Order: sequence, then C-alpha cells, then structure tokens
Amino acid sequence: MKLVVLGGGGFRVPLVYRALLADRSPGRVTEVVLHDVDASRLVAVSGVLAELAADVPDAPVVTTSMDLDEAVRGADFVFSAIRVGGLDGRAADESVAAGCGVLGQETVGAGGVAYGLRTVPVALDIARRISVHAPDAWVINFTNPAGMVTEAMATHLGHRVIGICDSPVGLGRRVARAVGADLGDAWLDYAGLNHLGWLRGVHVCGRDVLPDLLADTERLESFEEGKLFGAEWLRTLGAIPNEYLHYYYFTREAVESGASRGAFLLEQQKQFYAAPSLASWDRTRLEREQTYMAETRDEERDSNDLDGGGYEQVALALMHAIAADKRTTLILNVPNRTTLSCLDADAIVEVPSLVDANGARPVAVSQLPDEGVGLVTALKVVERATIKAAISGERAHAVKALALHPLVDSVNVARRIVDAHPLLSGAFGARGD
Repeated sequence: MKLVVLGGGGFRVPLVYRALLADRSPGRVTEVVLHDVDASRLVAVSGVLAELAADVPDAPVVTTSMDLDEAVRGADFVFSAIRVGGLDGRAADESVAAGCGVLGQETVGAGGVAYGLRTVPVALDIARRISVHAPDAWVINFTNPAGMVTEAMATHLGHRVIGICDSPVGLGRRVARAVGADLGDAWLDYAGLNHLGWLRGVHVCGRDVLPDLLADTERLESFEEGKLFGAEWLRTLGAIPNEYLHYYYFTREAVESGASRGAFLLEQQKQFYAAPSLASWDRTRLEREQTYMAETRDEERDSNDLDGGGYEQVALALMHAIAADKRTTLILNVPNRTTLSCLDADAIVEVPSLVDANGARPVAVSQLPDEGVGLVTALKVVERATIKAAISGERAHAVKALALHPLVDSVNVARRIVDAHPLLSGAFGARGD
C-alpha cells in the first residue's frame, strides 16, 4: 500500500513513520513517498526516518519527490500536512495580530484567518491535481485550519477527503483516565468544529459518567482541561470543551499573555534542521510537546501527554478502517449531513464518525446548546468567508473574513491586519475600501 505525505519535510513526519514501523497488520503501508517544496528539509527528515528503520528489516520503503503529480500517482492514501508560508508565516500571523491588539494564535482568531487565506489556494490546487492523478486515493487532511481546509478540498475530492485532529482523542484519553475507564470502552458524545468542540457525554457500559466527573472537583481538575477551565466553569457549561475554547472563554488573558508559539518553534526547528539526527529530533519533539499551549498553563504538562498516540494514530486507524473495511468509530472532520441541525449538509464538522471501506459518515450526537450553536455558526460563516476571499484574492473579502471573526473587535483592525501582514498585503492588493 502506497502512502504519500505532503509536507514530507515537516518536523512531525517521523511520528507518522514510527507508527507505520510498529504496524504489523495485513495490508499495511509498504511504500512511503515524501513530497515537499524544500529539498533540504526532505533530506533532513528522510535521514531521521532511515535511523528509525535501521533495525526493522521490513520497514516501508521511503522515497522523496518534489514533483507533486509524480508523487501522488498510484497512491492509496495521501496525508496532507503542509504549512504554507512555513513557521515564518505563523510567526507573522501571531505578531501582526498581537500588534493590532487581538489574538493571533495559529488556528484561532486573526491568526487562523490569515493562515487560511494563504493555505486554501494551495490546498485547492493540491486537491485538483490529486483528483486528476490519483482519483482513487483517500486524502487525510491534517493541514490547518483543518476544518476549513478540508471543506475547501472537498469541492474537488468530495467524500474522499477526511480531516483529522489529535485534540479530541487527547481530550478523550485524559477524561477516560480520570474516570478509570479504557478509552476503547467509552463512547464520546463530542461535537463542534475543528478546535471548537465540546465533550457532552462519556458513556461507559451504557451509563454517562460525565455528570459524576463534573461533580468531583479533585478528579475534574486532575487533567489538562480541568486545570485550564476550572471545575466551576465546566460545571456551568455542563460539558468539557476542547482546549482551544480557552481562547474564546479567556480571550483577554490569552491576548495579554503575548506568547508567540510560532517564533519559538521557528528558532527551535532551525536548530534541528541545521544538524538533523534521530537524537536531536527526539529531544526537540519532547521540548515541543512540553511547551504546547504553555501560555495557558501555570505548571508543567502532565508526562502522560508527552508520548505519541496523537494524530499519527488517528491517521493509522483511519487508513486501516478504509483499506481493510474494518468498521471503526473515530472523531473526524466530515460533512455534517443531518448531524448538527444548526448547520447545512455540506458543512465540515468534527464529530464521531463510522469508518469503513466507503469512507467516513457522521453518527448521531447530542445537539449543541445555544451558546455552542452561536459560536459554531459564527465560525462556520468565518471559515466560508475566508475560503471565498482566498479564491477571489480580493482585499474586501479578506477584510470581511477577519472582521466577522468574534475575536476581531473592529473592521479597522481587520483592515490593519491585511495591510500590515507581509504575506497578505501583496496578495490582497492595496487599499480600495
């Protein structure tokens, strides 16, 4: 089975390959093609993969390519994990927004819109070319903003593109641990958009154990989300939000923290790519995980959350379910159909989905409460406005996409962001409104 990794020179690619090396199932991936636009990064990462595979006699064969059409030809699966503009772009997203007094986190607020504006055109071109050169391939999208990018790619790929994220499974794993259950035995009633979802129920042996957890402050505040939001607020919500909801519920504090994750990662990864090796990659990975969302925490991250088992395991489980027609339920980014009544059928939502050889289909979940409906519908409007702006290239549409975001508090701020951003000002032209 052939897997193509777009963004193959990316720092997290060894996580995916390590999961493939551990996979002993029939029909497993035997060929991996790394595609990237940066030749030096391909050399660095392929070298790390070679070290990982040194003692594995039947390791998947790894090749590299800078030709997208050639890379995807004959692919069974395409894993898209590109970063348009690189970490320099992310650092600019964050710093420009911060300079305008608003949140600039990678996928949330002005930073997320800016990231989407430059990513969607590239993602659309990739989707079109896959539809021509690998029409039978399944595309697993991890490129952020994942929900927005998956919805854009679906215009060319339909149901053959499925978005993934490691946040929901991480939340589920922590909650299952807190209630003393195995994640595989729990049904997670989770719904929303990518980086904007809520866990509304945790069903174990036919019983929802979430109310008991919400009532127990000690257990509730024993894991990341409990510490992040506080037991009182979680009981008020009657749910456990995705960690990224911190930026909506505690916006002022997030803006005041002034943390620039992009600038930190940019400097960190420069050091790795300057002298790549498996040992330096592992050290850098651990530091990366330890500092994830560090601006939201008052203490070090729990050691249980520093190991693998994130998006690479979701991707592997998704590939197995499709390739082997093995029915599996995973929280994925898929077309809504009739799942959430507040959104139309084509809207990409993040919900539990049944996966088999026919792809992924959402299953029934609890409807969102009014406050959840308000945020989800507002953000879906922003996602679609961003897609429209990215396709049109018109400054007015880019300003609109930013101004409509709940965390951008002025149309004038939206204009300043477009005009000040080094990667947007040229793309969206001079002032005309």
